[in-house]
Amino acid sequence: MSGRRGRISDDEINELISKLQALLPESSRRRNASRSSASKLLKETCTYIKSLHREVDDLSERLSGLMATMDNDSPQAEIIRSLLR
Repeated sequence: MSGRRGRISDDEINELISKLQALLPESSRRRNASRSSASKLLKETCTYIKSLHREVDDLSERLSGLMATMDNDSPQAEIIRSLLR
């Protein structure tokens, strides 16, 4: 880091941008093959995180619905509970 406390160097920013870009799905990485701006990358990352939240909510609802139709003492219910631990 540079001499000022709390400041981050351009090299550190570039490294963080690269790491963040690597976490995005393959399709986003291909779209951004050329070096994109940090602002654009952050917006795409926020969009991706929001989509993950929606997917988790949908899966939670589906799992709740499935569990509601099962006998709590069934082997299938036990398997699902063990996976959620």
